[in-house]
Amino acid sequence: MSDTTNVESVASRRVWDSRGHPTVEVEVTTSSGKIGRAIAPAGASRGLREAIDLRDGGDQLGGKNVYNACENVRNIIAPALVGKDVCDQSGIDELMIALDGTPDKSKLGGNAMVATSLAVLHAGSAAQGIPLWKYISEKYQTSPSIPLPEIQIFGGGAHAGRRVDIQDFMIMVPGANSFDEVMEITSAVYWAAGQIIEEKTGGVVGVADEGGWWPVFNSNEEALETLMLAIERAGETPGDRVVISLDVAASEFYDGNGYKLSLEDRVLDTGGMIDMLGSWLGKYPIVSIEDALAEQDVAGTIEFTKQFGDRLQIVGDDYLVTNADLVRAAIKDKACNAVLIKVNQAGTVSESVSAFKAASAGGFRSVVSARSGETEDVSITHLSAGLGAGQLKVGSFTRSERMAKWNECLRIQDAHGMGSFAAGSALKNTWWGKG
Repeated sequence: MSDTTNVESVASRRVWDSRGHPTVEVEVTTSSGKIGRAIAPAGASRGLREAIDLRDGGDQLGGKNVYNACENVRNIIAPALVGKDVCDQSGIDELMIALDGTPDKSKLGGNAMVATSLAVLHAGSAAQGIPLWKYISEKYQTSPSIPLPEIQIFGGGAHAGRRVDIQDFMIMVPGANSFDEVMEITSAVYWAAGQIIEEKTGGVVGVADEGGWWPVFNSNEEALETLMLAIERAGETPGDRVVISLDVAASEFYDGNGYKLSLEDRVLDTGGMIDMLGSWLGKYPIVSIEDALAEQDVAGTIEFTKQFGDRLQIVGDDYLVTNADLVRAAIKDKACNAVLIKVNQAGTVSESVSAFKAASAGGFRSVVSARSGETEDVSITHLSAGLGAGQLKVGSFTRSERMAKWNECLRIQDAHGMGSFAAGSALKNTWWGKG
């Protein structure tokens, strides 16, 4: 590479996410004037082993301010990156990891590091003069594709004041012929669900953190029953073109001894939790479950995969925290059969890609994911398309920080005509209808 791709400057600023909380934006400029810019997202439900955002603490903004993280970008990261080749993603990421020196990015801040790492990726794409998805595909030697969306209809768990225990009730449309058709079908289901909620409450409706409808159910299963009704009211047959996926986020209601379902005032042991989910699989067209058991419940995750892994996508989020070593261990243990890829969970692009590569090598599927605290940043859309991950999860069908990412998929497909839905036929035909 010529010196025109060298880092000229690295700037940071405080911006705001979809929950109205401060977060970090980083801007990387090359010596030829090309700019890459990215914003760190933030999660509400977090794995114990994921990268930690650096917050200022104290009374201001509930302790969530990010001035220290921004200062770390300007005073520690920037001087180390100036003069480095912006296209050397792994070298820059390794340098930041060394500067931080902690296993959880707590010194510099996971928010400072992920915003910088993604900004470097954007700057490399700009320096090469090619779209970000293509830059990613060429850099990591992958086959790009438009991902199959996983879209929230009802929020829950930490995304909805724990009004229901299960965190996400979602749909996927593997039977659609195009991304545009997925959006059209999802729109119909989403608004049908809203009508049902309005009828149940006499006109009182609200939305959760990620734009899904606020849950007004008396049990967790009632949410599934209502989702089935919404699919039917939208003119679809559940299990045909439209199927269901869940993010249980079981770590959020696990206390080390059992799973406390607060909505139903009952506690389940591991066997009871597996039995409950298994009963749902027999009634509803569920093709994917994320974090079915708690991240600490290794034996439970292995048992759940043993019982249902041949008919269901079992995704590790908190269980794997976008960590290549944990993915390889799960492959060996036969725990899960897919990984959620969250860049801010790992802390850098390179570590995220390593987790994706480890999953692919072991036969696991991958789902690139947003966080509940999001922004207009569309990096993960390009990451999912460029890696050919096959699936993308960014929340619901409303709120601009979500729609920005879905709309970017439409632009990429229209401009470049990539093949669609690498995971779609497998999700529909391999699992649904079995058992």
